Amino acid sequence: MPLQTQSYDYVLPPELIATTPATPRDSCKLLVYDRKDKSITHTTFSKIDEFIPSDCAVLCNDTKVIKARIFGKKVSGGGVELLINKPLDAARVSCLIRGKVKQGTLLYFEQELVAEVLELCEDGSRIVSFCQRSHLLCFEELILVLDVIGHIPLPPYMQREDRESDEQEYQSVFSQNAGAVAAPTASLHFTPELFAQLKAAHQLEFLTLHVGAGTFKPVETETITDHPMHSEYFHIPQTAQELIDSDLPLLAIGTTVTRTVEYYVRTHKSEGEANLFLHPLNPPQRITHLLTNFHLPRSTLLMLVAAFIGVEETQNIYAEAIEKRYRFFSYGDAMLIL
Repeated sequence: MPLQTQSYDYVLPPELIATTPATPRDSCKLLVYDRKDKSITHTTFSKIDEFIPSDCAVLCNDTKVIKARIFGKKVSGGGVELLINKPLDAARVSCLIRGKVKQGTLLYFEQELVAEVLELCEDGSRIVSFCQRSHLLCFEELILVLDVIGHIPLPPYMQREDRESDEQEYQSVFSQNAGAVAAPTASLHFTPELFAQLKAAHQLEFLTLHVGAGTFKPVETETITDHPMHSEYFHIPQTAQELIDSDLPLLAIGTTVTRTVEYYVRTHKSEGEANLFLHPLNPPQRITHLLTNFHLPRSTLLMLVAAFIGVEETQNIYAEAIEKRYRFFSYGDAMLIL
């Protein structure tokens, strides 16, 4: 039942949730699934280019994770935690706030940063503006302050505080455009050397999709199509557009690239807010191959994987990955769908 949320449930032993990355990055496991014969190959990520078809072009997401998690105080002295989600315009930012606030509440942080709560949204998010020494900050200016006082926003399922090492490990080696609050995790497995090897062997282009906090929001409706899909800012440069418009087979490095490309194919928009929900009844039209991690139960990311291979095969593959003790989620192992 591809539209039933319960079809995307599975039981994961807690010890298989990866809380630290593989060292080196490309030493993690790689499960290769070939749709032609439904075969599964178990290997290591360092050997990925042995499996990518030689005529296949590659698209990567060059977004960079910002230090989106900050801790401060209210006027009363009570503590507060704020997670940046995304900018809404020049001065307004969508955030998640842990701690009671109301419209007009002022929150105080290091570096004389002050946030004013402008609006409480029905989905639980808050719209705020940021000032520093009475100067209203644009998002680019805010990022510079976050670099000083912020923390890397590790996913909540890691159940640990960020460390200094996460500043490098939770970024891809080709991250460039700051704005994401979660990493495009399929990208994390590349070392500089392996990525150079990939670029030498395949036509490769970049696009940008700033991953938002909504990527971790589970589907809570009984029918997946009733789920309100989150939107995220994207930009596709001209060279990447030309590649998408070509006839070459395309490997997407991650679900973020897949959603961006497929949104462009459907709308012909190269910049804006993408909110495409891919699932078995709305499968990809352009991406032919996918590199991805192993995703949370009942997540839109798992449903995207099923859009490529179906619900039953997705469940079979995940069951084998669990049996083979693959590591799951952001710092976990990878899967290549051919």
